Amino acid sequence: MSAKIFTAAIVGLNTAPVEVEADLSSQLPGIFIVGLPDKAVEEARERVRSALKNSGLEFPRNKITVNLAPADLKKEGTAYDLPIAVALLMASGQLQPNVSLNTSLFLGELSLDGQLRPIPGALAISRQALKHGFNTIYLPQGNAAEAALVDGITVYGVSELPALLSHLSGQQPLTKQRPTKLPALSLSDSNDLSDIKGQEQAKRALEIAAAGGHNILFSGPPGTGKTLLARALATVLPPLSRAEILEVTEIYSVTGLLQPGEVAKIDRPFRAPHHTASDIAMVGGGSNPRPGEISLAHRGVLFLDEIAEFSRPVLENLRQPLEGGQIVVSRASGSVAYPAKFILVAAMNPCPCGFAGDKDKACTCTPAMVWRYQRKLSGPLIDRFDLHVEVPRVPFDKLSGSEVAEATNLVQQRVNVARGRQRERFRKYNFLTNAEMDLKGLKEFGTLPSDAVELLRQAVNKFHLSARVYHRLIKVARTIADLAGEEAIALPHLAEALQYRPRTWQG
Repeated sequence: MSAKIFTAAIVGLNTAPVEVEADLSSQLPGIFIVGLPDKAVEEARERVRSALKNSGLEFPRNKITVNLAPADLKKEGTAYDLPIAVALLMASGQLQPNVSLNTSLFLGELSLDGQLRPIPGALAISRQALKHGFNTIYLPQGNAAEAALVDGITVYGVSELPALLSHLSGQQPLTKQRPTKLPALSLSDSNDLSDIKGQEQAKRALEIAAAGGHNILFSGPPGTGKTLLARALATVLPPLSRAEILEVTEIYSVTGLLQPGEVAKIDRPFRAPHHTASDIAMVGGGSNPRPGEISLAHRGVLFLDEIAEFSRPVLENLRQPLEGGQIVVSRASGSVAYPAKFILVAAMNPCPCGFAGDKDKACTCTPAMVWRYQRKLSGPLIDRFDLHVEVPRVPFDKLSGSEVAEATNLVQQRVNVARGRQRERFRKYNFLTNAEMDLKGLKEFGTLPSDAVELLRQAVNKFHLSARVYHRLIKVARTIADLAGEEAIALPHLAEALQYRPRTWQG
């Protein structure tokens, strides 16, 4: 006898339907799983055997062949336990479903007593189920709320194998999982801009970066607040939209980084990898490719503290995703693409000792040491920072003063208004912010008046600016105009944008 049901395999952030076929023959007992399974899938034999026995069911005493098709797609993980068990029970006649299972997916890891454990990637599978012709999903109870974030899918959360069998045979129906409502965003009072004394220009640059999605580089002596400013950016950014929440949650679900009981990632991601991070940890990859830090920062902030301490290959690997908004990881077995639309925030000292250009403390580095330190960031990478901000030492009077700076919520209100202007402007395009504009968008929305064109011409000729910097200047000016509530870019907007070009490195 034979039986067939369906499950799904995760390939990058996409999914592929997998047929689970079980065949019983009258030969020496044994179970063989074919179809390019990894070690975890092969070990399903023992988990399924014990789960059936401890659930009061019989493990067939036949030669059992389980085929996972298509056979050329590698099968990984423990989510195949449940579909293998159901297919075996159908093939042995212990389960006779009273409904067709041709449009149902089964996923779940079995414990030895028949309980179901949560699996990674439930949201990714649920989001793409309809596209593959499936409308019902059976999966562990711990994943049910996550899968029910998707509209149009019938989700059943299963706590144990006997409960699923009772449902499929029509004896005791399971309760459908209700559509999941996103939890309310909890506003944190940490990293508030009002707690940072001085640094008005840096705060203005943060507002521009948040409003337009621009990359920003802070440079200055140690202890001047560069890290505090970077961490405050995540609180200035507007809340994630529902579509963005699903994008971010899908990434964290596939990587298994959702916390127990966490249904969705509703906060803007903020990733701050250490400077010892490898290139694979940063951009993703490995023998079984996984998203890296740049994808975990998707729709949020990637903060590189002491950026000059990162290895050169790691930094150079950021160039392509910063330009294209995604990273393609290629291996001999194939390629997977991960989204990587993030705001890059970096902080660095001007030299190894940190005091080059400081008026109050002398630098102990030689000119050659300063040059080598600053040259750790290549010209093409420097070009990709839209805003370059020097963060000087804060005078004692400001540090000890009682003056209260502008709070984060006030800045965020202006950022929300500017983002709203961009959503309306780009509603027919596939980008969300000014920083994501392509050349067609720039041609339509980046028109400059004649006096601004003349200023930009002088800047390009004097500082030998690249075409990339030329376009990024217009994008920053467009954001400044949005913050000012102006429909058109004016000369003051471009002039302010030019102030954020580096003085030590002319891009």
